[in-house]
Amino acid sequence: MAVDATGFDFETDVLVVGSGGGALTAAITAHVGGADVLTIEKSDQYGGTSAMSGGGIWIPASHYALAQGVEDSRDEALSYLQHVVGDRVDPKRLAAYVDEAPRMLKFMADNSRLEYSPVAYSDYYPEQPGGKQGYRTHEPVPMHARKLGKLFEKLRPQHRQTVVQGRFSMTMAEGRSFLTQADGWKTTLTKMMLGYYLDIPARLKGKRTRRLTLGNALIGRLMWTMQDRQMPLWLNTPFKELITDGDKVVGAVIEKDGTLMRIKARKGVIMGAGGFEHNQKLRERALPQPTSPEWSGSQENNTGDCIVAGEELGAATDLMDWAWWAPAIKVPGIDRPWVLFAERSSPGLVMVNKAGRRFSNEAAPYLDNGHALYSNDDDAPSVPAYIVFDATFRKKYPLGPLPPGYAGPDATLPRKVKEILSIADTVEELADKIGVDKAGLVETIAKNNDYAASGQDPDFHRGESFYDQYYGDQRHGPNKCIAPIKDGPFYAVPVYPGDIGTKGGLLVDDKARVLRTDGSVIDGLYAIGNTSASVMGTTYPGAGVTIGPAMTFGYVAANDLTGRNG
Repeated sequence: MAVDATGFDFETDVLVVGSGGGALTAAITAHVGGADVLTIEKSDQYGGTSAMSGGGIWIPASHYALAQGVEDSRDEALSYLQHVVGDRVDPKRLAAYVDEAPRMLKFMADNSRLEYSPVAYSDYYPEQPGGKQGYRTHEPVPMHARKLGKLFEKLRPQHRQTVVQGRFSMTMAEGRSFLTQADGWKTTLTKMMLGYYLDIPARLKGKRTRRLTLGNALIGRLMWTMQDRQMPLWLNTPFKELITDGDKVVGAVIEKDGTLMRIKARKGVIMGAGGFEHNQKLRERALPQPTSPEWSGSQENNTGDCIVAGEELGAATDLMDWAWWAPAIKVPGIDRPWVLFAERSSPGLVMVNKAGRRFSNEAAPYLDNGHALYSNDDDAPSVPAYIVFDATFRKKYPLGPLPPGYAGPDATLPRKVKEILSIADTVEELADKIGVDKAGLVETIAKNNDYAASGQDPDFHRGESFYDQYYGDQRHGPNKCIAPIKDGPFYAVPVYPGDIGTKGGLLVDDKARVLRTDGSVIDGLYAIGNTSASVMGTTYPGAGVTIGPAMTFGYVAANDLTGRNG
């Protein structure tokens, strides 16, 4: 419940809750706008899920892209979002995103250490009106951890699946090169390894690389900026409650190092503390069943604290039954699953339900593929589903915790990975081992092999979209995403409806102001990122539409609070 204003232990102009990409962008923007800013973080590490992520942001017609001669425009981007997102989101919010996202990125380039580069990463539905085959997604420029000094030790590490062999950091382009085994990938890997081992000061301290890429580069650059500006960040400081004066939010109760404190926020509070994916009670209340935090690839502190606080003030919520779905492989004893962003496009696998039948395009965008485990039109259960592949696939390609066989043969796999990997000499025997219908799986494999020969998938159109092909094997044909499954032994791993965060949260307007159930604005309260209901509705238009809007509306909220005009 909200706490009335009667006295404070600390005062600031703007209180920012959270330390992910959106929260730190908001803090820096407000500080540039002349405000005193306090940023608080629940855990003993900063960066949130952003630090663990790919760090990509989806920004149409950015100054970076236009300077490189990329053809893009506001109208094309808005048309694309209108076709993909539809009417599920207030049109004013969609328009605000398209207008403000390029401004945010230019502002950060001019006023912070943040640097981004557009990449040839396709929109997820490039065939839709206004869709593009690249250069809306941007990735952070790598940086060296020495710029952070001792603060590097508190930077939340990358997810293990984005670090090659647990040591070597990679960029988006390098990751695609490794997965698709593009020309020159071995040379790229060699250079990465040399850079890692020649960093003698880091090797004397441990395995962690000081070459920061992806989400660590994003958060590292934002923290580098906060260091420059001498902006405070309080770790080990959970948010507890909002403080109101009448109908206005004027601060919050927090817990700093175990002691409750009352913080006055003279201009307002910006909540960017993630979603509720690690709150089993909220998952059971809102999300499709079955559901578990163990299937989420986000960091464990996202328990919906700010969403609950907003609801207690009468705030409206939306999209609470949705997450940023992605199929995931869970290994027992490992705290987070491997989220299958790209490997599903590699040729030579199928994903099947208990009937042994396919139920979606395996190479589709991960939100679509992940949600399909719940929306499967077949009567057969698909939680868990199973990815089935053969010895040829196993030798050539990675899949979640499984490295390609040439680098990690079956005998060398960790015991816990072996626990979830089923192996059989025949498809029939494999069906028995994983408990799926034998005749159904045999028929599915036969169909897949026919589709591999023809290059056409009449059931789910795998490999037809340019996006499908982006992570397919560029050397394989006639379809980059389909190959026969015929060489024993045969393999299967269980797959769950994972996520990289929840989509539902507090309903906000085009200035990121939190709205009540009657549509009125809660004065002094803003929500961004996964604390707010997603501006992308129930869709995932392109890589970076999680962090991109978080940063953009963090920028918008800070400008609204400080009175700065973009």
